[in-house]
Amino acid sequence: MYSIFIMIATLLLNAITRNIINFPLSWCVEMAQFTMTAYYIVGGAYSMQSDDHVRMDLIYDTLSDRAKAKMDMFTSFCLMFYLVCLFVGSISSTMYAIEYGQRKFSQWNPSMIPIKVIMVFGITLMMLQTISIFFKDWAKVKGKPIT
Repeated sequence: MYSIFIMIATLLLNAITRNIINFPLSWCVEMAQFTMTAYYIVGGAYSMQSDDHVRMDLIYDTLSDRAKAKMDMFTSFCLMFYLVCLFVGSISSTMYAIEYGQRKFSQWNPSMIPIKVIMVFGITLMMLQTISIFFKDWAKVKGKPIT
């Protein structure tokens, strides 16, 4: 949650050095992009844990608790399929970055390894949270809700 403040500080530093001091820093915008990426990748699992994620409430609110749990089980299954595909790709991409020392082609030329490791970590957390939600919903469907 606090990484958003790091991003704001980085962009503020960029604005001050570019507009007031007339000394643009080449790394600020890319660092803000990396910070934002880490923020939403790792924040996905947290938003699911705290039940703050977005869902279509138009139909969902009219359903009973068991029907909501069944709907959530279905969407968890679909999400898990997507996350597994994403995880396989992120592992492959991280291994490539480590093996070849991948760097972003820019003036700053940062290593891509840290952000790709964070990506694998965030996707893993999201998969674990999806599994947890699936089994909680399964218990609701069976009539034994887990609190």
